[in-house]
Amino acid sequence: MRQILLVLVLSAVWFMVPAQKNTVYHPEADARAGIDAAFKQAALQNKFVLIQAGGNWCSWCLEFNRVATTNLQIDSVITNSFVTYHLNYSKENENLPIFEKYGYPQRFGFPVFIILNSKGERLHTQNSEYLEDGNKSYDTAKVISFLLSWSPQALQPGLYQ
Repeated sequence: MRQILLVLVLSAVWFMVPAQKNTVYHPEADARAGIDAAFKQAALQNKFVLIQAGGNWCSWCLEFNRVATTNLQIDSVITNSFVTYHLNYSKENENLPIFEKYGYPQRFGFPVFIILNSKGERLHTQNSEYLEDGNKSYDTAKVISFLLSWSPQALQPGLYQ
């Protein structure tokens, strides 16, 4: 009986590990509170907020997260310029009031990126299709260009006077 129980427990753990690995978005999260906390943190750090909207069901969303966290160039730009929040969109929680507030970015599909300033004001919405490399992933140069173009450093008025 102990051996059967041990096998069942180990099997359950085995099947849970892959699911946890791909948990980037959290349907149960209070998105409004999470985004508010993100732009408060951004204000303290002189950064903007990068909302990555999507869901764990979305292979492109998970791929962007993989690229953003494993590509050192992209990770560096994100870390230096943004506070990131993963906004869930799924059958469990569509977060429709949040999407409405930011101009219905889901119209571009997923993932979709929303840049907020440290006051929580939307500066830009980015269709991720334009960042793809044509090979089921993202183009490093395109992603870095997008991020740098919408970083706090790029939007300093003194640069353009």
